[in-house]
Amino acid sequence: MNTPPGPHAPSRLVRATTLASAVAVVSLLAAGCSGSGGTDADAADAAGTTGKAGTGRIKVAMITHGAEGDQFWELVRKGAEAAAAKGNIELTYASDADPAGQAGLVRDAISDRVDGIAVTLARPDAMKAAVARARAAGIPVVGLNSGINAWQSQGLLEYFGQDESVAGRALGDKLDTLKAQHALCVVHERGNVALEARCAGVRKTFAGQTENLYLDGTDMKAVTSVIAGKLRQDPGIDEIVLNGAQFALAAVDSVKQAGSKAKIATFDLNNDIVNAVQDGKVQFAVDQQPYLQGYLAVDAIWLYKSNGNISGGGEAPVLTGPAFVTKQNVEKIAKFAANGTR
Repeated sequence: MNTPPGPHAPSRLVRATTLASAVAVVSLLAAGCSGSGGTDADAADAAGTTGKAGTGRIKVAMITHGAEGDQFWELVRKGAEAAAAKGNIELTYASDADPAGQAGLVRDAISDRVDGIAVTLARPDAMKAAVARARAAGIPVVGLNSGINAWQSQGLLEYFGQDESVAGRALGDKLDTLKAQHALCVVHERGNVALEARCAGVRKTFAGQTENLYLDGTDMKAVTSVIAGKLRQDPGIDEIVLNGAQFALAAVDSVKQAGSKAKIATFDLNNDIVNAVQDGKVQFAVDQQPYLQGYLAVDAIWLYKSNGNISGGGEAPVLTGPAFVTKQNVEKIAKFAANGTR
């Protein structure tokens, strides 16, 4: 989860992507060149159906709480589009940072008679009625990214993402190995259950002092200024934990402005953070693999509609993180980040 909504007017992003496959055409041309007298199996091969689950073209809506232009959500969308291209799926991606707006997008998808919905539950209570309405309409719903403690109670088939509490505890342990003493965990969106779980996890395992700093993530200049002000106020802070790649980059400027010696760690990854880890400006990042979250969520609907598959048996989430990216292993990740998929 990574989104900077706030008290400002909600942003809405709706993109529709129609993706068609030419596999059947190519196969038919190949069959035509092989001569006549083919068997039924040959005909199946020509139609591109042998060994494939039986489903026609389906419509899937992915509806997230991501803010427009956020690189994290672009990675989620790219993964979703890759899965849609593979499965001959008509994909619509839509997002709204405001929970009421996001719930409205779910209702729109129901009215559009989609065959499946992939949704984030950053604020589960606000999404509960819309999700229930989708299920009542017979539309399978899967979760991704946010809502690991709510997806089963709301009747979602599957969930793909990171256990934020586990990720936070792992980060706290990491800070202990680095001998940090005083961590500032920056929450850029009040009420987001995933962000709160991360910082609570850090506090649970980190032997030093942990305190939360709440700010408005929609104003990046203010983010830099507020963090710098906190560092000036308390020079004992030696570690800043951010909940998104763009906020970590802002914190780099905050440290400079405050003349602080604090180190920076962050949840989530993008190409700029990869470069910052390589340069030593950011100590490490916790990658939850947003591209994979988007891909798996869309592919899960295709598998369910075509073959009745449910990952984890509907009883356990499919975890995509946490994975630490440090100066020691960042080179292995760099080429994927440069491609825009990590």
